[in-house]
Amino acid sequence: RVTPYFFSFFVMQSIPGLKTTYRIIKEGSGATVSKSNTVTVHATGVVKETGKTFWSTKDPGQQPFTYQAGVGGVITGWDQGCLGMKLGEARELLIPAAEGYGSGGFPAWGIPPGGTLNFTIEVLKIQ
Repeated sequence: RVTPYFFSFFVMQSIPGLKTTYRIIKEGSGATVSKSNTVTVHATGVVKETGKTFWSTKDPGQQPFTYQAGVGGVITGWDQGCLGMKLGEARELLIPAAEGYGSGGFPAWGIPPGGTLNFTIEVLKIQ
């Protein structure tokens, strides 16, 4: 018998009202990300169709990224997909174009029109 905790490490889970899905890579504990929190994360973004990394806070010269959660300051899939994450949690988000950069993509970063994004997010700080 598979427990829900074990199950969350292997199967992408849905987010109510969204097409973005997620799976927990590493459990966190304590505080959780809520709307309007200031959150600092490590993030790596990969274009699913090409396998190309377009951004990583872990690359040389980069720093963790800080944003305000749940208020639309980042793409929808990320904004909503990180709500409820715990401090120290790492989560994989699979974000379709409609909840990412849309039909236009983001050519400057190598994200094609209609590109699906695969982000790995790790919560470092919640304020």
